[in-house]
Amino acid sequence: MPTRSRAVRIRRFGGPEVLEVVDVERPAPPDDGVVIEVRAAGVNPVDTKVRRGLRGNGPLPIGLGSDAAGVVVAVGPATTRWTVGDEVVARGLTGAYATHVAAGSAHLVRRPPALGHTQGAAIGVPAGTAYQVLRSLKLTEGEALLVHAGSGGVGQAAVQFARLWGATVVATARPANHDRLRALGATPVAYGEGLLDRLRRVAPGGFDATLDAAGTDEALLTSLTLTRDPDRIATVVAVEQAATLGIRAFSGSRPGWLSDEERAWRAEALQVTVDLARQDRFSIEIAAGYPLDAVAEAHRHSETTHVRGKIVLVP
Repeated sequence: MPTRSRAVRIRRFGGPEVLEVVDVERPAPPDDGVVIEVRAAGVNPVDTKVRRGLRGNGPLPIGLGSDAAGVVVAVGPATTRWTVGDEVVARGLTGAYATHVAAGSAHLVRRPPALGHTQGAAIGVPAGTAYQVLRSLKLTEGEALLVHAGSGGVGQAAVQFARLWGATVVATARPANHDRLRALGATPVAYGEGLLDRLRRVAPGGFDATLDAAGTDEALLTSLTLTRDPDRIATVVAVEQAATLGIRAFSGSRPGWLSDEERAWRAEALQVTVDLARQDRFSIEIAAGYPLDAVAEAHRHSETTHVRGKIVLVP
């Protein structure tokens, strides 16, 4: 078996230009785990923050990427669930931007034939975040949910979970993305000047809960004005402002930012989403796929903040 693979590394923090694709030793499987030949890896907004040095991830050099889909090519000595040739989807990895990555068994689920590699790699962070936030907000059947940035990866996942649980959803997005949100079961509203009035027209009774994936002043103001209980407003972007505003933040690197139960929900979401996708009850939109050598371009795309769906790397 070849002993080398290719992986993205950063040796200094900065812009997309610091991303390098280098030859590395192929990883060995952990005792209870595997090595995956990566067919697709998810590009998440948090990866760009790590690249810029905004999250604690040293010492350098480091790899990037936590979500992947691919084929098992090696197994550890204590591994009983997985065999070479298994098709898998993974979350919570280290260094998934690569041709090969090691993964513990607890981070894997089987990839059904109905789910493509790129869709599988797009699940981990977006679906895990949306699922955990809505569980933390205790969203229930018959309630009204507001989602800011509804056409992004987290937003689309949140719309679908909420609709499956029997909630009504209003989601903000650019007009070009409104048809997509309607197809997922949400009422779309254009952000920008006059947003508060437009939201009041479609939801005169306000909202039971809000998930903010935009982080703008406009999103935060409308959330506080229209959500009945500020403790049921959650942001995954405006982390630094959350405490001052009296809302909840579910993003960051500080110890304890998620409870054990919330971490378990993020892990649980992978199998839940794969099962729903296998039943054609969950749609995963791919915004763009880039080869590994174009990782800098993928990050530039991610940082435009106008991504509809999910960006992936295809090694």
